[in-house]
Amino acid sequence: MSQSATPEVTESSSNNRPVVSPASRDRLATGEGQITVAENVVQKIAGKACREVGGVHAMGTGGTRAFGAVRERIPGSTGPNVAQGVGVEVGEKEAAIDLDIVVDYGVSIAELGRSIQRNVKQSVERMTGLRVVEVNIAVDDVYLPTDGDQDTQSSRVS
Repeated sequence: MSQSATPEVTESSSNNRPVVSPASRDRLATGEGQITVAENVVQKIAGKACREVGGVHAMGTGGTRAFGAVRERIPGSTGPNVAQGVGVEVGEKEAAIDLDIVVDYGVSIAELGRSIQRNVKQSVERMTGLRVVEVNIAVDDVYLPTDGDQDTQSSRVS
């Protein structure tokens, strides 16, 4: 390999640590080559991080949730799709994430949204080295608990 293809390395006099050229400073470019992260990897990390936050009942729009429920019932399926409800755009150094969620009734949507944004951003940046530029959240529905507890009460009408 020619000398011009390798990044320029100089030594800093203040801390005696090597300093590389600006093109090689990001976490995904090393002296040994380039590291790329696939979109489905970012989707899975973001989906898992979103589900970790209390108050998220489910992810995905109505159609994708219905399809996912059918898919889970098929013998031999791998179970729930952790990337359901997650859309991403991944560049060389940055990622943008879109989430479709269903929230539990009674949860503050604004506080929940901020918690999700913080957790997803931290998880994706820590695991991939990509800079997350935005985490957009669309609340598609509110989960209402079943009325199973109210069956013991007498009905007002007969």
